[in-house]
Amino acid sequence: MNMLEWAVHITVIGLLAATLPMAWRLDRMLRAVRADRVALQQGAEGLGEASRTAEAALMRLRATTELAGRQVAERVAGAEAIREDLRYLVERAESLADRLEAAVQQARPLAGAAAPATPTVRSEAERELIRALGMK
Repeated sequence: MNMLEWAVHITVIGLLAATLPMAWRLDRMLRAVRADRVALQQGAEGLGEASRTAEAALMRLRATTELAGRQVAERVAGAEAIREDLRYLVERAESLADRLEAAVQQARPLAGAAAPATPTVRSEAERELIRALGMK
């Protein structure tokens, strides 16, 4: 063997020696990637389970929302009927109040002739009633 062959062999041995630590590092990295792949797969399975649970919860929420919507609609319908009844009663009360006021207006001249000029108010309730009727 001549000097050139020795130099080539020593260079190849040096390159192989430098490659060995890199191969060990690569092996460790591949093991870590394999371990991470298992963890990644488990994470993906967990994510899939979580999404199925979320979908089931969403379906239950939709059903609950629809039920609540129907209940609200029923109550609104009932409230509409009550509102119409109240409107009717208010109209009747207004007409009765108008008739009562007209009767009071007609009776005032008659009461003024029979009663003293200034009526005696006995209680706070009577004063409030007179104020409410606008008699002051």
